[in-house]
Amino acid sequence: MSKTVIMYTKENCPLCDKAQKVLVELQEEIPFQLELIDIYKDDQLLEKYQLMIPVVKIADEEIAYGVIHKNVIKKRLQQGLNG
Repeated sequence: MSKTVIMYTKENCPLCDKAQKVLVELQEEIPFQLELIDIYKDDQLLEKYQLMIPVVKIADEEIAYGVIHKNVIKKRLQQGLNG
């Protein structure tokens, strides 16, 4: 069973583009589903995340936001896979 990683994003967001690239690279090492959610399609998400995006969430836990570091996400994914 693969995990789902959620990334809150918006259009025209260079940091979001970089974060997505990092996550796609990680998918080659650790299989997971990547779900992109545009915060501008949900007022509550927009209010919560507009100054933080991109936000990466795994299992209802916000793991990282802003500048996304591959090793932080990788470590968290591996923890989840190992129990």
